[in-house]
Amino acid sequence: MKRAMQLAALAAASAFAFGVAASASGGARAGGQTTTPINPAVTYRKNCATCHGNDGRSKTVKGKLKHARDLTDPRWQTDATDERIFNSIENGRGKMPAFKRKLTNEQIESLVTYVRGLKK
Repeated sequence: MKRAMQLAALAAASAFAFGVAASASGGARAGGQTTTPINPAVTYRKNCATCHGNDGRSKTVKGKLKHARDLTDPRWQTDATDERIFNSIENGRGKMPAFKRKLTNEQIESLVTYVRGLKK
């Protein structure tokens, strides 16, 4: 049940991030405050591109040194579940650091969708 709710939140966050659900004012109102929509491309560039590269192929110097995963690999994309990708971002994996203290669950969920979009 919890995973189903996470996937529903992911779909909502993705739609919101791409402007489908954004209001004319440019953001949603929550408790009288304007919230900034999640932009997974910006989150990826700030937190992931250093190792995985802007294109996800991990051809950066840091990516090569740390043996970062090629996120565009079709076989990996098929084998890795959304839950595994989420957990890898949240808790780290191998040399990859954990982002649970730096990113919200909504940001991580939007990154899962973004990573899926990098498939060749």
